Amino acid sequence: MPLASLLNLVINGLVEGAVIALPALALTLVMSISRFPQAATGDLLTLGAYVAVATQALAIGWGWQASVVSMGLALVVASLACALASVLAWRWVFSRLTRSAMVASLLASIGLAFLIRSLITLVAGHDQRTFSLPLVRAWNFDGIRVLPSDLVIGAVAAGLLLLVFVWLRYSRSGRLLRALADNPELARLSGIRTRTLMWRLWALAGALAGAGGVLLGVKSVVMPDMGWELLLPAFAAMILGGIGSPAGAVAGALLMGVGQELSVAWVGPSYKIVVSFLVLLAVLLVRPGGLLGRVESVR
Repeated sequence: MPLASLLNLVINGLVEGAVIALPALALTLVMSISRFPQAATGDLLTLGAYVAVATQALAIGWGWQASVVSMGLALVVASLACALASVLAWRWVFSRLTRSAMVASLLASIGLAFLIRSLITLVAGHDQRTFSLPLVRAWNFDGIRVLPSDLVIGAVAAGLLLLVFVWLRYSRSGRLLRALADNPELARLSGIRTRTLMWRLWALAGALAGAGGVLLGVKSVVMPDMGWELLLPAFAAMILGGIGSPAGAVAGALLMGVGQELSVAWVGPSYKIVVSFLVLLAVLLVRPGGLLGRVESVR
């Protein structure tokens, strides 16, 4: 394969991995503290994309012709809407299942996913939607093609991920969340107000999913099943990086994205997801805890 073609696939994979990293990080944060996989994350992603499409259409109708401004507004509104939906889901559903088995919360999240998707279909139908963006040519550097929109998607995703990691590392709420993830019982005995932390956690997870939906919609098209199709790679990225490791989730997402795109040259686009899961299997055979996870022994 020519070097330029290989680099094109790597660039596409990094952009795709950056988009996957947002829901993968949301899944990891919820999993590390609430102790169950939030299967509705994918459909929150879809909800964010549709809210963003509607917001941009309204902004353009009000005379905001600048696509950058309207897309920025759409991203903010979509993130806030998904954060609110996520908090309401925790308050009305998942907080009532904290003492139940993990499978109860998992099944509830699957039911919530179908509910969100059905409501989206009822309101918006099955038609594909797109964002109103100017047509731009790819930059060509001796055969290496770079789309300006891909650079924007990668930069926005990287900026959001950096903000989350800075918040988790340096803010008081972030430190308390990490303490709650490490030892929930000790955190409660220490007087940490877990209810306040939980709504912040769920708001953050919802906002990440909503932002991921907007970026995915910019890169492809907006349709009711888009989040469900991205959920499996996001789950795989969380497992590949190590369950409970935010940095591992991002690393796993980037590896999944690049692995999927590189496999296109040999197996075609229809089977690239299979190759990425083969990579996941190979890594877990060597490191059962994932790239940055840790294996805990039980006696």
